[in-house]
Amino acid sequence: MTVKSFAKINLGLEIIGKRADGYHDIRTLFQTISLADELDFEPAPPGVLDLAGDDPSVAWDRTNLVLRAVRLLQVETGTDRGARIVVRKTVPAGRGLGGGSSNAAATLLALNAMWDLGLGAGELAGLARSLGADVPFFLHGGLCLGEDIGDRLTPLPDLPPLPCLLVFPPFPIPTPSIYAAVGPSLTSAGKVSKIMRFLESGDFGLLENDLEHVIFRAYPELERWKSYFRERGAVLSQVSGSGSAVYGLFSDTESAAAARRRLPGTADARLAATLPREGYKAQLGAGA
Repeated sequence: MTVKSFAKINLGLEIIGKRADGYHDIRTLFQTISLADELDFEPAPPGVLDLAGDDPSVAWDRTNLVLRAVRLLQVETGTDRGARIVVRKTVPAGRGLGGGSSNAAATLLALNAMWDLGLGAGELAGLARSLGADVPFFLHGGLCLGEDIGDRLTPLPDLPPLPCLLVFPPFPIPTPSIYAAVGPSLTSAGKVSKIMRFLESGDFGLLENDLEHVIFRAYPELERWKSYFRERGAVLSQVSGSGSAVYGLFSDTESAAAARRRLPGTADARLAATLPREGYKAQLGAGA
């Protein structure tokens, strides 16, 4: 069984406040895009779990979210069935695109089907939540409002598909390092939410990523990429999540392709598109 595992971008992110457990409450818009990894699943004898991948920057050991998802399914269902899993990476790690979380969600869906476990949507969502804040989103896809730590989801009507040009800087950004530097001045509890205003008006100009205040201080080159996309006519340009990927959404493919052609030759860039929920479910496979 081969399944796709799509990336996401954040169309805005608001910091609401810091929680007693050290995490931050946020409000964000998750949006799937067409950039995707591929995962191959094959049955194996009971007790056999093999995981391999083609990205040497990723740890393919028991700490990997894919294996954690497998073992969680085994513990929760009592099955001893085995699996051999191979991951072909296209979504770079540590760039704010949710690649590992997407891989974990794809694993839950694929093994639920391959092992005939019969878990329902609510049960899978509970398992996904225990693996990470972004994992539940990838059971839905499309456009979703994420609240609390990002795991309380409201699926929203999809936006029209838009070309998405992404630049991948040659370094990852550890998410904890960005949130650790968030000060009280960035919290927006009690303020009018620009995300909610966007959902009423459709004005992309309202959307902001609060984390950019921290990110640009530490990585000023990312602000230059954001400015470049805006100069080239992007309707929205932001760092995705905590970075390091920077994206520009364009109103048409010709504008996005022109922006890509004018990028410096050393830039690692990819042209994708936003992926509505129906298309996401159709392409994901594994009974999503």
